[in-house]
Amino acid sequence: MVFSSITFLFYFLPIVLGIYYIVPNKIKNIVLLLASIFFYFYGEPKYVVIMLVSIVITYLFGILMDRYKKHSKLFLILSICATASLLVYFKYINFIIENINLWLTNKIDFIYIVLPIGISFYTFQLISYTIDVYRGQAKVQKNILKLAMYVSLFPQLIAGPIVRYTTVEEQIENREYSFEKFAQGVRRFIIGLGKKVLIANVLGKLTNLFLTSNESSVLYYWMYAIANMLQIYFDFSGYSDMAIGLGKMFGFEFLENFNYPYIATSVTDFWRRWHISLSSWFRDYIYIPLGGNRVSKIKWLRNILIVWLLTGLWHGAAWNFIFWGAYFGILLILEKVFLDKYLQKLPEVFSRIYVLFIVMISFIIFSGESMTQIMQNTGGLVGWAGQPLISQESLYYFKSYFVVLVIAMIGATPILRNIFNKEKLHKITNVLEPIYLLLIFVTCTSYIIDGSFNPFLYFRF
Repeated sequence: MVFSSITFLFYFLPIVLGIYYIVPNKIKNIVLLLASIFFYFYGEPKYVVIMLVSIVITYLFGILMDRYKKHSKLFLILSICATASLLVYFKYINFIIENINLWLTNKIDFIYIVLPIGISFYTFQLISYTIDVYRGQAKVQKNILKLAMYVSLFPQLIAGPIVRYTTVEEQIENREYSFEKFAQGVRRFIIGLGKKVLIANVLGKLTNLFLTSNESSVLYYWMYAIANMLQIYFDFSGYSDMAIGLGKMFGFEFLENFNYPYIATSVTDFWRRWHISLSSWFRDYIYIPLGGNRVSKIKWLRNILIVWLLTGLWHGAAWNFIFWGAYFGILLILEKVFLDKYLQKLPEVFSRIYVLFIVMISFIIFSGESMTQIMQNTGGLVGWAGQPLISQESLYYFKSYFVVLVIAMIGATPILRNIFNKEKLHKITNVLEPIYLLLIFVTCTSYIIDGSFNPFLYFRF
């Protein structure tokens, strides 16, 4: 079940909200737990057991760490190995077999397996909980139902943000409810829905047309590259907005996951703004334990590469994701070693163009099915295979998608937010906001009913 579906919008969510606000506070967590398990079961009936097994394993080892503190490190390692092994098996086993087979005469048969939705996200949440309990940064949760509710909480279950236990530890026991907070949640959800349905899905049509077309003009390659990076941003940030909005509706406060990454002035700045919950997770649980930058220069650079190779691998079991991670790792090293001092001297407009180009190329790598396709789509930007600059077909698609591309470019910046936040416009925006939110919701609903292109990119992670 996806948020941008009729089933979720008009059946599941209203029913759950109605029951949630009718029942007494002491059983609200039970309502959320049952709703979340049903939500996951609706899309993954077989693999809900995998999630529940992961929760039980983590719960038991948490109790053991708390009770037998002398052996807590052993229980920590066993807990991480147990939960991570499920992730490795379901997500990476065939990738491992594929690469082993390159060296074998007698090939190993592939295993027919379907990747459980959201396994990367909830596994990282379980690991962070275990580590935080071990470090003494979180109290062990002795009520397995409350731990299960935290992990399976449907607003952030299948695509993040990666909500840490320490962020919601107090909220699990006590949450604040108000009409204002609920209204903020509805507003945030609708904005996220609009980003997903009206922008990401439309741009997805353009990228899909490019991948299935024989058109090969330079203009078309640039349209694909720009649409692709914008689609990924609006798809994922839109889903994060919806998750944060849903959290507010149920009394939770989740941390922000995006902060206008396309206005970044360096790659380092970009990763402070993009998928914040993931980059901060790798920082706190991999980079810093490895020594961070408080080690020799060689080890410091090694730590950066390890983190970014793992970041790439986290996104998928394919070499393009590993190359994508290595690409960012190398660029971050170059910035930290010498590029940053030059970037700081540049006018912001040039440093931002530099970041946008770097990110655009990165998402060509990210979305590539093979190295041949990646090289072709990158080289096509400069017409290295003799592609024409413009063609009739590319000009047609440019005219057709020009408006949505411009809207997406503006929407990826804080320009509109800054305009509407001006004091002079407060009264006008307060009156108009319910109207345009209603228009967005109605328009999104009509698109969904029409059966328009409605993929979700991060389901494969």
